[in-house]
Amino acid sequence: MKIGITCYPTYGGSGAVATNLGLELAQRGHEVHFISYDQPFRLAHFHERVFFHEVEMEDYPLFKHPPYTLALAVALHDAARKYELDLVHVHYAIPHATSAWVACEMLQGERDLKIVTTLHGTDITLVGLHPSFQAITQFSILRSHGLTAVSEFLKRETIRDFSVPEDRIEVVPNFVDTRIYRPGLKPCHRATLAPEGEKIVMHISNFRPVKRVEDVIEVFARILNKIPSRLVLVGDGPDRPRARLKVEELGLQDRVVFLGEYTPVQELLSCADLFLLPSKSESFGLAALEAMACGSPVIASRAGGLPEVIIDGETGYLCEPGDIDDMGAAGVRVLGDDKHWKELSDAGRSLAVKNFSSERIVPDYEEYYRRVLRDAVV
Repeated sequence: MKIGITCYPTYGGSGAVATNLGLELAQRGHEVHFISYDQPFRLAHFHERVFFHEVEMEDYPLFKHPPYTLALAVALHDAARKYELDLVHVHYAIPHATSAWVACEMLQGERDLKIVTTLHGTDITLVGLHPSFQAITQFSILRSHGLTAVSEFLKRETIRDFSVPEDRIEVVPNFVDTRIYRPGLKPCHRATLAPEGEKIVMHISNFRPVKRVEDVIEVFARILNKIPSRLVLVGDGPDRPRARLKVEELGLQDRVVFLGEYTPVQELLSCADLFLLPSKSESFGLAALEAMACGSPVIASRAGGLPEVIIDGETGYLCEPGDIDDMGAAGVRVLGDDKHWKELSDAGRSLAVKNFSSERIVPDYEEYYRRVLRDAVV
């Protein structure tokens, strides 16, 4: 198949999954064309059968905001014509599903381009619900020939808030390449991150308010009271200054490391002893899955799609959002008992390989594409 993929190229779960999916599809012999305003952050090297097309934008004084949605539609239209794409898979509904629909309309009578939209989270639970976007989000996803969600939780939210028929949405969970995300990776940065042999606690995110990064630091402070440890924060975003202030407020400057946007994250996760994800909500929790694949137990919120990824008491612990004391106690329980830590680590790795590996999930996408191309009805 010849497949177009559009995603946000910046640091975040939807772009990571979309890029990894494209690379996996190319390895399976498909021709993949990424179409976005910048090269996806995980598309760092040359790959056979993988192409990138930048959406060209023109500044014009009349426009207060450049009309990216229209420019993307033209780029999708042009790529579909020039490279004879069979389908376009857009990740994150706003504005990608709308742009894909416009491109499809432009191709009427010339090419039967199919659209698959994958819903990733805030495109449905937050941004898509805003009055400025709700109607166009609903319209666009209903016009997609195929519609997937990354969790049962997100499927339920979409059915409820956008009146999408239940049978229109296929749940295809996020995945990781468990050959890359695995324990014991070399080089190991443990000696640098924890020079005195302390336990390494880690958090990776885009530092948005929903991630509750200040809670990460509060939880770590409670762990540190009992267990010699260091906190490694990976990523960047609007709440990073608040996180730094919290570190200073608690006097943790010599125990917390801010690494910024760092790739490849598997090099860090493979030496993490504990991963914290106390988000207000997560539609799936890709970072938690990546940590589990690398053998790190996870402590996370019992919210959104996280209970579909983490088995409470078996691969980590789930706590109520905002319950810092419970999360801190769980962290001490995990890091203070080597036997229990090993049980959680092994179980998390096994679950990631069994249920969420690329070998398990990518063929589901291939089969779904074939179904859409065969009998899609909008």
